[in-house]
Amino acid sequence: MRTHGGLVTIARFLNRLRSRGGVIAYDLLATLAAWMGAYWLRFNLDTIPAAFLAQAAAMLPVIIAIQGALLLYFGIHRGVWQFTSLPDLKRIFQAVGFGVPLCVLVVFLLTRMDYVPRSVLLMFAVLLVVFLSGPRIASRWFRDVAHSETNSQGVLVVGAGRAGETLVRAMLNGSLRGYRPVGFVDDDSGKQQRDIQGVRVLGPCRRIPALAARTGADVIAIATPSASTIRMRKIIECATGAGLPIRAVSRNPDTAIDRLREVAIEDLLGRPPAVLDWSRTRSELTGCTVLVTGGAGSIGSELCRHVARLDPERLVVVDVTEFNLYRIERELRAAYPSIALSIVLADVSDEAAVNRVFERHAPGVVFHAAAYKHVPMLEPQAREAVRVNVLGTHVVAGAAMRHGADRFVLISTDKAVQPVSVMGASKQLAEQVCRAADDVSSTRCVAVRFGNVIDSTGNVVSLFREQIARGGPVTVTDPGMKRYLMTVSEACRLVMAAAVLGTGGEVFVLDMGEPMRIMDLAEQMVRLAGRTPGEDVAIQIIGARPGDKACEQLSHPDEPLASTSEEHVFRLRPQPVDARFPARLAALREACEAFDEPAVERLLVELVPDYRPHHAPAPTARDRSDRPPANVSRQ
Repeated sequence: MRTHGGLVTIARFLNRLRSRGGVIAYDLLATLAAWMGAYWLRFNLDTIPAAFLAQAAAMLPVIIAIQGALLLYFGIHRGVWQFTSLPDLKRIFQAVGFGVPLCVLVVFLLTRMDYVPRSVLLMFAVLLVVFLSGPRIASRWFRDVAHSETNSQGVLVVGAGRAGETLVRAMLNGSLRGYRPVGFVDDDSGKQQRDIQGVRVLGPCRRIPALAARTGADVIAIATPSASTIRMRKIIECATGAGLPIRAVSRNPDTAIDRLREVAIEDLLGRPPAVLDWSRTRSELTGCTVLVTGGAGSIGSELCRHVARLDPERLVVVDVTEFNLYRIERELRAAYPSIALSIVLADVSDEAAVNRVFERHAPGVVFHAAAYKHVPMLEPQAREAVRVNVLGTHVVAGAAMRHGADRFVLISTDKAVQPVSVMGASKQLAEQVCRAADDVSSTRCVAVRFGNVIDSTGNVVSLFREQIARGGPVTVTDPGMKRYLMTVSEACRLVMAAAVLGTGGEVFVLDMGEPMRIMDLAEQMVRLAGRTPGEDVAIQIIGARPGDKACEQLSHPDEPLASTSEEHVFRLRPQPVDARFPARLAALREACEAFDEPAVERLLVELVPDYRPHHAPAPTARDRSDRPPANVSRQ
């Protein structure tokens, strides 16, 4: 502790030379000391003969003037000592490299080298470099030592590549405070027992628990932003054996590292997040009046944030939930004070209110995100699901058509493909409403399908996180159940891409890779919390709920996939809407107004031919002949 205290004291003393005047004064004194020291060394650290001493003193002002001017020219005084780096040292060598030859020339012209030994000039150059660079390097080193030892957590870094080296450098130079590196782990055998930034590569990833214990690490930091999902899962499995918090660097290796984030569930998706052409979306939507229904929900609010960044002429946010609407209004006004913002408290199935919004604002682009989506809750409440998800879509799409909107984008779900739930059937019916509207108007009506959105309201990820925080158990409906997962930001970019790609009548889907087993998701989330699945946190199988499906599909066999200009976005052309659709939709509206729940359920089955309610009897041979073939997932 005494040694550490001494280093801190020295670091503080060296770092007091912060003003430019103080640094310039030191550099001039260093030049004086180097010149006189060179003579002293020339005479073997003994007394300098009077004639030589007099000549040294006579040339001293010349030496200080020339070398001082070059030090100022190369900006040596502008560097901050505690952050000294290679560019600072390069400038010192440049100043000395140009200055000493110039000094030699001037001294030769003035003295013809009388009483100026040639060895003095060489030693002067060496001493000047040492005197100028030494304290700067010492200041940087003392600062790093003092910083790394004071109130910091030891970090075992996984990955000795570019991101790992950048992370360690950020810890050492103080830009990442509160951490100090204790070692690397990496599976590359060529890096074993090598040093990077003075930190040793200690062994492979499988030895993380033992190496963490040996080094006294407090945190494990994953610095492999380009690692595959399988690789990330293996690293996390190894890291959780150490029983320490797990952190990670940014997924973008070009981003400056100034913090360690918690490992997110996005790191474990079966694919990297899709990157879409934002420039095209910007060019199409900037300057438009954009309306977002369900704009205070998890997807709708993120969609509002994306739209607000594009500088729309006006952003109109419609939602039925008062508190959430108040919250998104505050956020948008604080983050984007310059945009014109209209906040409307209204139900999308309220035709008068919706028409009033369109009359006042005449939006050019409509994103329809308002919907009920909780599958088990909607199973016994088909009337309410239809009222909002189907009739609400009909009302908003109709208003968009009547008031000349250019684009209408419906946000749908993979549960709409061969649905087994009321929610899925209502969303497939909403897609039919969208196609029917496109057939009879100039408004380009399109739909967008995607899977589960991470951290959306009621999502399985949010549920698991809450259950883990309570200590479990984590409830999984079926060990074999799979779901497509995507981030809310991805979902919104897809919706906005569909808005500019769509010509009308299409359904767009994202290439979402392989679906993820919900059991795997639960186990990984427990590990990310630093606990062991089945030991620290129990995982309980509770059985499938009403409306649950083992595995969702993004498309039906009768909906051929076609590529688009966006690599990760595909276009589907669904089957045309039945000519009897308007009459049946009117009957569905009447059943809802009469609160006739059995009639609503019966009409859902009629309107959605491939809908298989979980309580319905198996279809007869005659029933099967009139219905599309069973879906085959696009894996």
